[in-house]
Amino acid sequence: MRVDRSGFVVIIMLAALSGGCGAAAPDPRAATLPAPPSPPPKALAGKVVVIDPGHNGGNAANRSEIDRQVDIITQRKACNAVGFETAAGYQENAFAWSVAQHLKPLLEEMGAEVVLTRPDDKGVGPCVTERAAIGNDARADAVVSIHGDSGEPSGHGFHVVVPGLIPGHNDEVVKPSRRLGLAIRDAYWAGTGLPYANYRGKDGLRSRTDLGGLNLSKRPAVFIECGNMRNAGDAAKMSDATFRKRIAGALANGIKSFLEGAG
Repeated sequence: MRVDRSGFVVIIMLAALSGGCGAAAPDPRAATLPAPPSPPPKALAGKVVVIDPGHNGGNAANRSEIDRQVDIITQRKACNAVGFETAAGYQENAFAWSVAQHLKPLLEEMGAEVVLTRPDDKGVGPCVTERAAIGNDARADAVVSIHGDSGEPSGHGFHVVVPGLIPGHNDEVVKPSRRLGLAIRDAYWAGTGLPYANYRGKDGLRSRTDLGGLNLSKRPAVFIECGNMRNAGDAAKMSDATFRKRIAGALANGIKSFLEGAG
């Protein structure tokens, strides 16, 4: 309250000027403040990756089921297989499952939707025909099948298997599969330090038409033989949990490189 020169009392209602008793005055700058920045999109958002851990923990005890013959276009072949193992007994199915478990969250962190061809390491199969169908049904942008190889003990290193051409069946996926194979080969070499196999393939790649998972795939697909389980040096690395994490990181980088290049 104040008194002017004429003696009248003038009351200034501060509450009215401030929009009501106890209310804070509106900030005139609020309407002009920029919106907070949106988080950058994840690198693999919208992409679907199918991870196929080779074999399964229950295969050895169910030979009648996995030995059942199925059509893989170029021939009839066993539904699945037991897989290999190191001299110390570390099994290929366990190796592949471990790598897949490390790889899946890495790809998901990049924004990809990840589908596994088997839910655990205790079951039987599924058949190679079913594994290929999982990738096809998911409309996968990339399919990667994880394996360990069995060569002569002197053989050392890794290689990536890409589909060979079967005219009229896989014409559209041979070239993108090769690009996927090259991306994974380069990233695996850089990330693990393992050399290209000196006993199979050439320059870390090998083309095959006798694998149902590749023959029947309508999506870009490769197999990776992560090392020779019969070679002492490779086996020691593949049996080491820390090294399997390195393998997963290398595979994630290779898949990311391919998918970013694929647009």
